[in-house]
Amino acid sequence: MWRSVRRWQGVVLVVAALVSTVWLAVTNQLILYIHPRYVVFTVIMAALGLVLVVASFASKPDDDHDEPPKRWRAVLSVAATVLTFVVAVGLVVVPPAMLTTATANQRVINSTGVGSGAQNASSAASAPSGTFTKFTVLDWSSLLRQTSDASFYSDKAADVTGFITADKSDADNVFYVSRFVITCCAVDAQPVGVPVYLPNWKASFSPDEWVRVKGAFGTNPSRTSQQPIALVPTGTTKVDQPSEPYLY
Repeated sequence: MWRSVRRWQGVVLVVAALVSTVWLAVTNQLILYIHPRYVVFTVIMAALGLVLVVASFASKPDDDHDEPPKRWRAVLSVAATVLTFVVAVGLVVVPPAMLTTATANQRVINSTGVGSGAQNASSAASAPSGTFTKFTVLDWSSLLRQTSDASFYSDKAADVTGFITADKSDADNVFYVSRFVITCCAVDAQPVGVPVYLPNWKASFSPDEWVRVKGAFGTNPSRTSQQPIALVPTGTTKVDQPSEPYLY
């Protein structure tokens, strides 16, 4: 009897995990957890798991020598099953949330070079002028890590989208247009950002709001910010969070 109970516990957990995984993939929300290149592989593994679950019913469990566990172990086993099932259902019922400013502050913006799409300063110096408006937050942040020469950024217009993260050294006048870069999954996500000089920006915007900023780079006018170069906007507008908020 107890072996049958444990068997059904396993079936419930596996099916719950499979359903939640496939549902997230179908609704394009799985990319909030893993890199898009792993989505197909994950769905295939989920389908394989379903096949194995079905196959498990072909074998009849042997209950002849099945000893019931101690009471506390039985209670712990059932509690663990219920908890896991609730978490799996929660993945479907509760919309997954994107990483926010809180995580960006914990991991430090622009602390490391990330992303295979990072720009090289030597190549960018000779790129056509129209190229720069297509640069992402990752592109600009990689260039800002490579050089703080103001002349390098002259005549290079920027048009970037991201969520707002306040600059710790001058939170009243400078914020970052931020994005997370994912290599494998959300666990390894690293924040990158472009500093924007906009005095009293909190009067119009709030941290974590998504904005689109157009402007040009120059020497940061802030007296306290530690960022030597900043984007001085000619236009800053609120936008909706994109369907794919992370960069890769």
